[in-house]
Amino acid sequence: MSGPRSRPAGAGRRYTIVDRLRLIRRFLAMFVVIYGLLLVFWTCRALDWLLRRQLAPRVTTLVCRSCLHILGIRLNISGLRMSHAGAVVANHSSWLDILVLNAVQQVFFVSKGEVRRWFGIGVLARSTGTVFIERKVSQARKQRATLVERLARGDKLLFFPEGTSSDGLRVLPFKTTLFAAFFEPAIHEAIFVQPMSVSYHSPEGEREDFYAWFADAEMLPHLVKVLSAPKGGHVDVVFHQPLKASEFADRKQLARECERIVRDGKSIGNREAADPN
Repeated sequence: MSGPRSRPAGAGRRYTIVDRLRLIRRFLAMFVVIYGLLLVFWTCRALDWLLRRQLAPRVTTLVCRSCLHILGIRLNISGLRMSHAGAVVANHSSWLDILVLNAVQQVFFVSKGEVRRWFGIGVLARSTGTVFIERKVSQARKQRATLVERLARGDKLLFFPEGTSSDGLRVLPFKTTLFAAFFEPAIHEAIFVQPMSVSYHSPEGEREDFYAWFADAEMLPHLVKVLSAPKGGHVDVVFHQPLKASEFADRKQLARECERIVRDGKSIGNREAADPN
Protein backbone atom coordinates (compact mmCIF):
# COMPACT_ATOMS: atom_id res chain seq x y z
CA MET A 1 0.00 0.00 0.00
CA SER A 2 1.50 3.32 -1.04
CA GLY A 3 0.82 6.82 0.15
CA PRO A 4 2.13 9.65 2.31
CA ARG A 5 4.36 8.53 5.15
CA SER A 6 3.16 9.27 8.64
CA ARG A 7 3.09 7.80 12.11
CA PRO A 8 -0.24 5.95 12.22
CA ALA A 9 -2.80 7.16 14.72
CA GLY A 10 -2.90 4.79 17.66
CA ALA A 11 0.74 3.67 17.36
CA GLY A 12 2.02 2.65 20.80
CA ARG A 13 -1.49 2.67 22.22
CA ARG A 14 -2.10 0.98 25.60
CA TYR A 15 -5.24 -1.15 25.87
CA THR A 16 -7.03 -1.71 29.18
CA ILE A 17 -8.93 -4.86 30.14
CA VAL A 18 -12.17 -3.08 29.27
CA ASP A 19 -10.77 -2.16 25.86
CA ARG A 20 -9.80 -5.78 25.23
CA LEU A 21 -13.22 -7.08 26.24
CA ARG A 22 -14.87 -4.51 23.97
CA LEU A 23 -12.57 -5.61 21.15
CA ILE A 24 -13.52 -9.27 21.59
CA ARG A 25 -17.25 -8.50 21.80
CA ARG A 26 -17.25 -6.38 18.67
CA PHE A 27 -15.05 -8.79 16.72
CA LEU A 28 -17.32 -11.73 17.49
CA ALA A 29 -20.42 -9.71 16.64
CA MET A 30 -18.98 -8.63 13.28
CA PHE A 31 -17.81 -12.18 12.52
CA VAL A 32 -21.31 -13.55 13.12
CA VAL A 33 -22.96 -10.79 11.08
CA ILE A 34 -20.58 -11.00 8.11
CA TYR A 35 -20.15 -14.75 7.78
CA GLY A 36 -23.60 -15.65 9.00
CA LEU A 37 -25.32 -13.45 6.47
CA LEU A 38 -22.83 -14.56 3.82
CA LEU A 39 -24.82 -17.81 3.69
CA VAL A 40 -27.98 -15.78 3.19
CA PHE A 41 -26.19 -13.79 0.50
CA TRP A 42 -25.25 -16.90 -1.48
CA THR A 43 -28.84 -18.12 -1.26
CA CYS A 44 -30.05 -14.77 -2.57
CA ARG A 45 -27.54 -14.93 -5.42
CA ALA A 46 -29.15 -18.18 -6.53
CA LEU A 47 -32.63 -16.64 -6.24
CA ASP A 48 -31.50 -13.57 -8.19
CA TRP A 49 -30.55 -15.85 -11.07
CA LEU A 50 -33.83 -17.76 -10.92
CA LEU A 51 -36.18 -14.81 -10.31
CA ARG A 52 -34.19 -12.14 -12.19
CA ARG A 53 -34.19 -9.89 -9.12
CA GLN A 54 -31.52 -8.09 -7.12
CA LEU A 55 -31.83 -9.46 -3.59
CA ALA A 56 -28.15 -10.15 -2.86
CA PRO A 57 -26.97 -6.50 -2.94
CA ARG A 58 -29.61 -5.68 -0.32
CA VAL A 59 -28.05 -8.27 1.98
CA THR A 60 -24.65 -6.61 1.49
CA THR A 61 -26.14 -3.24 2.47
CA LEU A 62 -27.72 -4.76 5.59
CA VAL A 63 -24.45 -6.42 6.63
CA CYS A 64 -22.44 -3.21 6.25
CA ARG A 65 -24.96 -1.08 8.14
CA SER A 66 -24.94 -3.66 10.94
CA CYS A 67 -21.13 -3.60 11.13
CA LEU A 68 -21.06 0.20 11.40
CA HIS A 69 -23.60 -0.03 14.21
CA ILE A 70 -21.43 -2.59 16.03
CA LEU A 71 -18.42 -0.28 15.68
CA GLY A 72 -20.42 2.65 17.04
CA ILE A 73 -19.86 4.74 13.90
CA ARG A 74 -22.82 6.97 13.10
CA LEU A 75 -23.66 7.38 9.41
CA ASN A 76 -24.88 10.73 8.06
CA ILE A 77 -26.06 10.89 4.44
CA SER A 78 -26.84 13.94 2.32
CA GLY A 79 -27.69 14.30 -1.34
CA LEU A 80 -29.48 11.81 -3.59
CA ARG A 81 -28.25 8.53 -5.02
CA MET A 82 -28.38 8.64 -8.80
CA SER A 83 -30.82 6.42 -10.63
CA HIS A 84 -28.84 6.53 -13.90
CA ALA A 85 -26.64 3.74 -15.18
CA GLY A 86 -22.98 4.39 -14.55
CA ALA A 87 -20.33 4.67 -11.88
CA VAL A 88 -19.58 6.27 -8.54
CA VAL A 89 -16.22 7.78 -7.59
CA ALA A 90 -15.17 8.71 -4.06
CA ASN A 91 -12.15 9.67 -1.99
CA HIS A 92 -10.44 6.83 -0.13
CA SER A 93 -8.98 6.81 3.38
CA SER A 94 -9.71 3.47 5.06
CA TRP A 95 -10.84 -0.14 4.79
CA LEU A 96 -13.94 1.26 6.50
CA ASP A 97 -14.89 2.80 3.14
CA ILE A 98 -16.02 -0.67 2.06
CA LEU A 99 -18.57 -0.77 4.89
CA VAL A 100 -19.63 2.87 4.55
CA LEU A 101 -20.12 2.93 0.78
CA ASN A 102 -21.90 -0.44 0.69
CA ALA A 103 -24.14 0.77 3.52
CA VAL A 104 -25.47 3.75 1.57
CA GLN A 105 -26.15 2.17 -1.84
CA GLN A 106 -26.15 -1.03 -3.87
CA VAL A 107 -22.88 -0.95 -5.75
CA PHE A 108 -20.06 -3.15 -7.03
CA PHE A 109 -16.51 -2.18 -6.13
CA VAL A 110 -13.60 -1.99 -8.53
CA SER A 111 -10.53 -3.10 -6.58
CA LYS A 112 -6.87 -3.97 -7.03
CA GLY A 113 -6.25 -7.65 -7.76
CA GLU A 114 -4.38 -8.48 -4.55
CA VAL A 115 -7.55 -7.87 -2.49
CA ARG A 116 -8.95 -11.19 -3.71
CA ARG A 117 -6.12 -12.93 -1.83
CA TRP A 118 -6.58 -11.08 1.49
CA PHE A 119 -7.53 -13.37 4.36
CA GLY A 120 -11.24 -13.10 5.17
CA ILE A 121 -11.84 -10.05 2.98
CA GLY A 122 -11.00 -11.84 -0.28
CA VAL A 123 -13.88 -14.30 -0.10
CA LEU A 124 -16.29 -11.46 0.68
CA ALA A 125 -15.00 -9.37 -2.21
CA ARG A 126 -15.32 -12.27 -4.66
CA SER A 127 -18.79 -13.18 -3.42
CA THR A 128 -20.18 -9.66 -3.75
CA GLY A 129 -19.20 -9.23 -7.40
CA THR A 130 -16.12 -7.04 -7.02
CA VAL A 131 -14.31 -6.23 -10.27
CA PHE A 132 -10.59 -6.93 -9.79
CA ILE A 133 -8.02 -5.04 -11.83
CA GLU A 134 -4.27 -5.38 -12.23
CA ARG A 135 -2.05 -2.31 -12.43
CA LYS A 136 -0.33 -3.44 -15.60
CA VAL A 137 -0.30 -1.65 -18.96
CA SER A 138 -0.65 -5.00 -20.70
CA GLN A 139 -3.99 -5.58 -18.94
CA ALA A 140 -5.46 -2.13 -19.57
CA ARG A 141 -7.49 -3.02 -22.70
CA LYS A 142 -8.90 -6.22 -21.20
CA GLN A 143 -9.86 -4.45 -17.97
CA ARG A 144 -11.52 -1.61 -19.85
CA ALA A 145 -13.58 -4.17 -21.77
CA THR A 146 -14.65 -5.78 -18.48
CA LEU A 147 -15.75 -2.43 -17.06
CA VAL A 148 -17.70 -1.62 -20.23
CA GLU A 149 -19.43 -5.01 -20.10
CA ARG A 150 -20.48 -4.55 -16.47
CA LEU A 151 -21.67 -0.98 -17.05
CA ALA A 152 -23.58 -2.00 -20.19
CA ARG A 153 -25.57 -4.59 -18.27
CA GLY A 154 -26.58 -1.99 -15.68
CA ASP A 155 -24.16 -2.65 -12.79
CA LYS A 156 -23.29 0.45 -10.80
CA LEU A 157 -19.52 0.38 -10.26
CA LEU A 158 -17.58 2.25 -7.59
CA PHE A 159 -13.86 2.99 -7.65
CA PHE A 160 -11.34 5.22 -5.89
CA PRO A 161 -9.55 7.40 -8.47
CA GLU A 162 -6.83 8.41 -6.00
CA GLY A 163 -5.37 4.92 -6.42
CA THR A 164 -4.43 4.69 -2.74
CA SER A 165 -5.76 5.79 0.63
CA SER A 166 -4.97 9.12 2.29
CA ASP A 167 -5.04 10.45 5.86
CA GLY A 168 -8.69 11.32 5.33
CA LEU A 169 -8.06 15.04 5.74
CA ARG A 170 -7.42 15.76 2.06
CA VAL A 171 -8.09 14.41 -1.41
CA LEU A 172 -5.18 13.15 -3.49
CA PRO A 173 -5.00 13.83 -7.26
CA PHE A 174 -7.33 11.59 -9.27
CA LYS A 175 -5.78 9.12 -11.70
CA THR A 176 -7.59 9.09 -15.02
CA THR A 177 -7.03 5.54 -16.32
CA LEU A 178 -10.35 3.98 -15.32
CA PHE A 179 -12.31 6.98 -16.59
CA ALA A 180 -11.41 5.84 -20.14
CA ALA A 181 -14.10 3.14 -19.98
CA PHE A 182 -16.81 5.83 -19.87
CA PHE A 183 -15.75 7.05 -23.31
CA GLU A 184 -16.13 3.73 -25.10
CA PRO A 185 -18.68 4.16 -27.95
CA ALA A 186 -20.88 1.30 -26.73
CA ILE A 187 -21.84 3.11 -23.51
CA HIS A 188 -20.59 6.70 -23.84
CA GLU A 189 -23.98 8.38 -24.37
CA ALA A 190 -25.72 6.53 -21.53
CA ILE A 191 -23.16 6.73 -18.72
CA PHE A 192 -23.31 9.07 -15.73
CA VAL A 193 -20.63 9.41 -13.04
CA GLN A 194 -21.60 10.47 -9.52
CA PRO A 195 -18.88 11.98 -7.29
CA MET A 196 -19.11 11.30 -3.55
CA SER A 197 -17.31 12.92 -0.62
CA VAL A 198 -16.62 10.78 2.46
CA SER A 199 -15.51 12.53 5.66
CA TYR A 200 -14.67 10.65 8.86
CA HIS A 201 -14.92 12.41 12.22
CA SER A 202 -12.96 10.81 15.04
CA PRO A 203 -14.29 9.86 18.47
CA GLU A 204 -13.92 12.59 21.08
CA GLY A 205 -10.30 12.99 22.24
CA GLU A 206 -8.78 11.08 19.31
CA ARG A 207 -6.58 12.33 16.48
CA GLU A 208 -8.27 13.62 13.32
CA ASP A 209 -6.93 10.69 11.30
CA PHE A 210 -8.17 8.07 13.77
CA TYR A 211 -10.18 6.15 11.17
CA ALA A 212 -7.69 6.57 8.31
CA TRP A 213 -5.69 3.53 7.19
CA PHE A 214 -2.91 4.79 4.98
CA ALA A 215 0.84 4.95 4.25
CA ASP A 216 2.63 2.00 5.88
CA ALA A 217 0.02 1.35 8.60
CA GLU A 218 -0.69 -2.36 9.07
CA MET A 219 -4.21 -3.71 8.89
CA LEU A 220 -4.34 -5.68 12.15
CA PRO A 221 -3.26 -2.87 14.55
CA HIS A 222 -5.67 -0.47 12.88
CA LEU A 223 -8.51 -2.98 13.13
CA VAL A 224 -7.75 -3.55 16.82
CA LYS A 225 -7.71 0.21 17.46
CA VAL A 226 -11.10 0.77 15.82
CA LEU A 227 -12.74 -2.27 17.43
CA SER A 228 -11.56 -1.33 20.93
CA ALA A 229 -12.40 2.40 20.83
CA PRO A 230 -14.66 3.25 23.82
CA LYS A 231 -16.56 5.91 21.86
CA GLY A 232 -17.52 6.00 18.24
CA GLY A 233 -17.25 8.88 15.82
CA HIS A 234 -19.28 9.48 12.71
CA VAL A 235 -18.92 9.61 8.95
CA ASP A 236 -20.54 12.06 6.54
CA VAL A 237 -21.35 10.82 3.04
CA VAL A 238 -22.33 13.38 0.41
CA PHE A 239 -23.87 12.37 -2.93
CA HIS A 240 -23.10 15.08 -5.48
CA GLN A 241 -24.93 15.83 -8.72
CA PRO A 242 -24.19 13.12 -11.34
CA LEU A 243 -22.14 14.12 -14.37
CA LYS A 244 -22.93 12.87 -17.87
CA ALA A 245 -19.78 11.47 -19.47
CA SER A 246 -20.72 12.59 -22.98
CA GLU A 247 -20.69 16.24 -21.87
CA PHE A 248 -16.92 16.10 -21.30
CA ALA A 249 -14.21 16.22 -23.93
CA ASP A 250 -12.17 13.32 -22.55
CA ARG A 251 -11.37 11.22 -19.47
CA LYS A 252 -8.94 13.80 -18.09
CA GLN A 253 -11.48 16.60 -18.09
CA LEU A 254 -14.09 14.35 -16.44
CA ALA A 255 -11.60 13.16 -13.81
CA ARG A 256 -10.55 16.73 -12.97
CA GLU A 257 -14.16 17.81 -12.49
CA CYS A 258 -14.92 14.81 -10.26
CA GLU A 259 -11.81 15.55 -8.20
CA ARG A 260 -12.82 19.20 -7.77
CA ILE A 261 -16.33 18.28 -6.63
CA VAL A 262 -15.14 15.60 -4.18
CA ARG A 263 -12.48 17.93 -2.74
CA ASP A 264 -14.96 20.80 -2.32
CA GLY A 265 -17.40 18.45 -0.57
CA LYS A 266 -14.65 17.27 1.78
CA SER A 267 -13.65 20.86 2.59
CA ILE A 268 -17.20 21.79 3.57
CA GLY A 269 -17.51 18.70 5.78
CA ASN A 270 -14.22 19.40 7.54
CA ARG A 271 -15.15 23.04 8.21
CA GLU A 272 -18.51 22.04 9.66
CA ALA A 273 -16.83 19.48 11.93
CA ALA A 274 -14.34 22.07 13.18
CA ASP A 275 -17.08 24.66 13.79
CA PRO A 276 -20.44 22.92 14.35
CA ASN A 277 -22.09 26.24 15.15
